[in-house]
Amino acid sequence: MSDIPEKVLELAKAIRDEGGCALLVGGCVRDELMGRQPKDWDLEVYGIDPARLRDLLDQIGPVNVVGEAFTVYKLGQHLDVSVPRRERKTGRGHRSFFIEGDPSMSIEEATKRRDFTINAILQDPLTLQIIDPFQGREDLDRRVLRAVSPNTFPEDSLRVLRAAQFAARFEFEIDSETAELCRQIDLSDLPAERIWGEIEKLLMRAQHPSIGLKWLRDLRAIDQLFPELKALIDVPQEPEWHPEGDVWIHTLLTVDRARSLVDDLPHAKQVTVMLAALCHDFGKPATTAFVDGRIRSREHEEEGVAPTESLLDRLNIYTLDGYDVRAQVIALVRDHLKPGEFYKKRDEVGDGAFRRLARKCELDLLYRVARADSLGRNAEWVPPDKWYDAAAQEWFIERAHQLDVASQAPAPILLGRHLLEMGLEPGPRIGEITKAVYEMQLDGRVSDLDQAKELAKEMKSTDYADYTDRKC
Repeated sequence: MSDIPEKVLELAKAIRDEGGCALLVGGCVRDELMGRQPKDWDLEVYGIDPARLRDLLDQIGPVNVVGEAFTVYKLGQHLDVSVPRRERKTGRGHRSFFIEGDPSMSIEEATKRRDFTINAILQDPLTLQIIDPFQGREDLDRRVLRAVSPNTFPEDSLRVLRAAQFAARFEFEIDSETAELCRQIDLSDLPAERIWGEIEKLLMRAQHPSIGLKWLRDLRAIDQLFPELKALIDVPQEPEWHPEGDVWIHTLLTVDRARSLVDDLPHAKQVTVMLAALCHDFGKPATTAFVDGRIRSREHEEEGVAPTESLLDRLNIYTLDGYDVRAQVIALVRDHLKPGEFYKKRDEVGDGAFRRLARKCELDLLYRVARADSLGRNAEWVPPDKWYDAAAQEWFIERAHQLDVASQAPAPILLGRHLLEMGLEPGPRIGEITKAVYEMQLDGRVSDLDQAKELAKEMKSTDYADYTDRKC
């Protein structure tokens, strides 16, 4: 067993001394049996009155009550302690349950309410004995997700999405009977934050998110929750440019490529790249047509903005850790072809084009999305001589780094306060002049504050538009 935190062992001993039993359960046991280091620990406590349990917890450390009514407590960030609980569906909705803690329940009765057998394995942290009432270890060995109970599984519709994200994370199959249960479950009661919680795990914790996306389709979750993804299925692409298949297949390949490109990024930017990869061709269903003997999707990048906004808004995706994920994803979708376009015209594209593009989106993230898009055509069933490289994207990011705009656009050299110090009266003219000077700065025609002030001084009494056309 991985090193069990001392706090877990201390609590388990205290509960044993009181005549009770504390068992590790859920993901920490599953992860350990899979050879993974658990991050979070869950203890389920049997045979101890909840009030006495709370006293014991208070003796060990500060307690955060998550659900006093059904006795769930947190000790620190990574340890949850609970008593077995009875759940009864009281109506429609993901949260429509009557929940009551009951430390007298049997282990089998308590674990029967869990979702999958691999999450219904328990372990005594003191003796390391494994308790496996539903043959979860066998399913781990078989790499199969199987519902604990076909009677209770459908009561929580979130389990359909959990099935897909677990299948992606662990690269497991879903038991055929469990899959059929999932297909019959109505998902319309799920709140946005719970949907996004599972999709985020699917995208970020799996090495091949396409596995989960395929399962979302197979389990009919895409039909119910993601019309933007459903629209991609069977949308044709020009075989010369996309030998891998339709837009849906290309999106699956692109998302997997993107996942391999984000590990060095902060979490919010990882999420941004993954969402942009998922959404990048949302405009193709509306723009794909047979033109001049070829399948084309002209202006699909702009057409993809509206469905991207729809998906992000429906899932309440806005900012994450202070980073404007929504704005960046939309910009990346709109401009995901720009690295290739710049490369094709590389002898004509000036530095100003890069600097202006950096004002719209983060070029390093754009590079990653565009690279994933290009390499997302190289399926294993495509002959290697038809594979695409990422030369355009590598040229693009190298140029962006040379110009120091890979992470952000240049900050304006001339600010409004400089003009006020020069004696210009507050008013629209300040904004007009600073904007004009900044445009010249983006083109490389202004490089320091003295030069910017000199131009501003001339503009005070002249038509500033004359200067934006002047060659320096």
